[in-house]
Amino acid sequence: MTVGHIKLNTGALMPEIGLGTWLSEREGLLFETLAEAINLGYRHIDCAKIYGNQQEIGNALARINFPRKELFIVSKIWQNVHRPELVPGALDDILDELQLKYLDLLLIHFPYAQKPDVLTKDPTVDELENVPIMDTWRAMEALVDSGKVRAIGVSNFTRSVLEKMIPQCRIIPAVNQVEIHPYNQSPELVKFCQDNGIAVTGYCPLGGVKINVMNDDFVKRVAEAHQCTPAQVALSWALSRGIAVIPKTTNKLRLKENLKKITLSYDERHAFAQIKTHERKVDPGRDLKELKWVVHEDAECPLI
Repeated sequence: MTVGHIKLNTGALMPEIGLGTWLSEREGLLFETLAEAINLGYRHIDCAKIYGNQQEIGNALARINFPRKELFIVSKIWQNVHRPELVPGALDDILDELQLKYLDLLLIHFPYAQKPDVLTKDPTVDELENVPIMDTWRAMEALVDSGKVRAIGVSNFTRSVLEKMIPQCRIIPAVNQVEIHPYNQSPELVKFCQDNGIAVTGYCPLGGVKINVMNDDFVKRVAEAHQCTPAQVALSWALSRGIAVIPKTTNKLRLKENLKKITLSYDERHAFAQIKTHERKVDPGRDLKELKWVVHEDAECPLI
């Protein structure tokens, strides 16, 4: 099945539909999922150090033995390697796990740093440290010079962070990967990124276990009108906005269904803006009272 592309500011083409790999299920399932996905036409594989499964992904890709140049492989450095002297080693670790010589895209997973000896998804204030983003970013830029990554970008970055970063960047981020689905549309952030040449990739594009986008009455009505699944509607809505999507599934039927883009009408596309429910899975502003600098909305923030 043919998948469209989004042109990055590097000139590279990123497949607009990718496979999310945040999987934690039975042994061997990840290999089966990757093999089936590549067979169906997926070429964009989204990974991250914190997912803890890059070694398994690397082993799977080696067994599948698909031409490397036809794949677009993304990974992310975690928050405990933001110190610039740690960034090159973090990339080498990722490449070793994935058994690759280069990445198509490397992202900074979150815009704030943890201490190097801390590895957690929910750090406390005491586990964070002052590492200016631009120090980390300049180390990322050097990775492009090394040839070990083709493009660099960010994830979970707000507009306020990017506004401060962009004037200081030698290499503008190619991508900002953020949570995007009908219950978290982020129109201002998306527009800002796209206006500044930063492509947007939407993670959790179908919502999630506690975010019932697939049961939304409007989404279901549109699916019935097009004789398709609610997932296809949600993904097609994001794609119509020029946003890449990386849905996660291990179900073979849904893997195939998620590749089929539906042509939504003008009225249908714009009716999404009328959805009143607002929910999100990952909220970088969850502890703003204690960590205003986490999302860099404090005018005195020293971290950029």
